[in-house]
Amino acid sequence: MIFKLVLLFTVIPFIELALLIKIGTIIGTFDTILLIIITGLLGAVMVRAAGIQCLFRIQENLRSGTIPTEELFNGVLILIAGALLITPGLITDGTGFILLIRPTREFVKKYIKKWIKSKIKQGKFNSNIQIHL
Repeated sequence: MIFKLVLLFTVIPFIELALLIKIGTIIGTFDTILLIIITGLLGAVMVRAAGIQCLFRIQENLRSGTIPTEELFNGVLILIAGALLITPGLITDGTGFILLIRPTREFVKKYIKKWIKSKIKQGKFNSNIQIHL
């Protein structure tokens, strides 16, 4: 697991940097920097709106007496999208924007749930979550 994380945090930035350099040679340095700033600002606005919507749905669920598991899952994915969008780079921005679009977020949620279920069935999912009442 640590190897995968190290790989993720070293390979992705190198790919992002190479892509930004390539785009910079095509459209120019100023335009590339402007593109990064615009995607960051647009992403921040979109994450804020999606987060507020998610919070309202969580509150509605709680008022109706249901546990907001789906909305909490959405909230985590929106948080991840926000982290990706503040990271400079087009791949991370694209991934962040994909997570902000509700239909694609639903697809990602379905995939993650399927992955977790398969790991549980294989006995490879270790949860150390303790609930204290």
